[in-house]
Amino acid sequence: MPTQPAPTEPPPPGQATEPTPAQLRASADTFALLSSPVRLHLVWLITHGPYDVGTLARRVGIGIATASQHLTKLRLAGVISAHRDGRRQLYTVDDPHVITLIQQIFDHIAPDGSLAPDPPRT
Repeated sequence: MPTQPAPTEPPPPGQATEPTPAQLRASADTFALLSSPVRLHLVWLITHGPYDVGTLARRVGIGIATASQHLTKLRLAGVISAHRDGRRQLYTVDDPHVITLIQQIFDHIAPDGSLAPDPPRT
């Protein structure tokens, strides 16, 4: 007779629960979206303040049409938001989790692309 899989046990106190398949898929999709250096640069800029598409395109060194395409993907994924300011559309990051994620990425990577040293422990 085949053995039955062991029932899932709750995690010990103080330990996180294992991610669900839906969480794993959504997380992988988010990392895939941010795997583009251009999109990552756009999100990094937007975490530091609201910007319009023209300013973002100039700062990243791409055309407005290309920037707009990237911004649309990021907005549809819920990574960034867009708000009207008169005739301009301003892009912002409203989710503190996204801000923390972007900050952690660049705290982890040194300016030369190597891993940054761990901060001193206090």
